Amino acid sequence: MEIKMMSLFDYLGRPAGGALGKQVYDAAYQLKIPVETRHVKTKTYTGEVMLYPQGFLKEYFESKQNG
Repeated sequence: MEIKMMSLFDYLGRPAGGALGKQVYDAAYQLKIPVETRHVKTKTYTGEVMLYPQGFLKEYFESKQNG
């Protein structure tokens, strides 16, 4: 089964910002969640973005809402 990898922008529908991006990356790193990168070029940003498994992002943000 293929794991759907998503950026924070893909998941949230808006730019996440550096602070939230670091929090999510740190959580993934601690849990040994596999991450990937993708090069993007938009009007406001050119560079690499981190990609996380969709299930991890869902769990991460649900725990923040309920925690």
